[in-house]
Amino acid sequence: MRVSGVGARAYRLPLHRAWDGGVDRNDLVVVRVHTDTGQVGTGFAWTPLIGARAVEALVNDDCPAALVGREAHPALWDELCWHLREAGTSGLTLMAAAGIDIALWDLRARAAGESLVEAVGRRRESVSAYGSGVNLDYPLADLEDQVRRWVGAGHTAVKIKVGSAELSRDVERVGAVRELVGPEGVLMVDANQRWDVPGAARALGALADFDPFFVEEPLPAQDLEAHARLRERTGVPFAIGENLRTVQEFERAVELGVVDVAQPNVVRVGGITPFLRIAESMARRGVPVAPHLLPELSGQLALCLPRVAMVEEIDRASFAELGALARPSGVEFDRGRVRADTGPGHGLVFADTLTPVADHFP
Repeated sequence: MRVSGVGARAYRLPLHRAWDGGVDRNDLVVVRVHTDTGQVGTGFAWTPLIGARAVEALVNDDCPAALVGREAHPALWDELCWHLREAGTSGLTLMAAAGIDIALWDLRARAAGESLVEAVGRRRESVSAYGSGVNLDYPLADLEDQVRRWVGAGHTAVKIKVGSAELSRDVERVGAVRELVGPEGVLMVDANQRWDVPGAARALGALADFDPFFVEEPLPAQDLEAHARLRERTGVPFAIGENLRTVQEFERAVELGVVDVAQPNVVRVGGITPFLRIAESMARRGVPVAPHLLPELSGQLALCLPRVAMVEEIDRASFAELGALARPSGVEFDRGRVRADTGPGHGLVFADTLTPVADHFP
């Protein structure tokens, strides 16, 4: 089975409610890899706001030369990235590689008559999940309503945003959520890189009484040395990784002692192939993985990881809830657990009624 063609198209997915900072949409780049046997694999890239048409162009214009005529297998990932290196070794090029890689894994699984979970290697039937929202700008009452919905759906673990201009606002909000989830509930906070070292130290000191399970991205993601300095000033565990891209970056974070939970995003790191490499590296170093967003795919991969923490169920922003899927994926979140029964491949069939990003430009 050899690659006979590659194509991509970018689509716009309006959010039900804007995320902090005015993020009112997610963009989806659907990638299809065609083969000489007539089989087609589907992959995707994903991004809030920025870069979808650039990824679309990279896939359509630059990826076919590295793929057409080659065996349709995820082992092509390293050669594809080498081919794309003149456009960069991170960022957009990894997102383009992700779309191809996910499609190749889909092809591999379906050619074998297996689900993606079975093709990668199932290790468990279900994984813990947590409710998550981009909610820093929510009024307190709206935040409390959101958390009540998560608790009502069976979640015993939740994550909320912190990093308000006034620390007292964060303290009030985290305290209110702790009351809602109870003393035994798992409460996580995410600062989305908003603090500096002294500000983070003060904030985490003030929030410590609410027993945060971890703080996510307390500082600018690339400044791992700053995280090391903060580590000396707080006992709150760190979760980082949604803005790291390579195995080497994750391993450096472990060396500096600043990652207690690793959070790779399967698209941002370049696809399933490098995601699994990162997960294996983290497992050897005693660090569990909690995949970042993209619950329909992250939930499947979490079932296969050697050392897993939990899966993020993002509030009203899964592909299904954004109307991106033509049918249910087979990935199910229920009572704080995620399971997957997709049939052959990854089960993600994207709707043919989506609005192309190009329609929003003259």
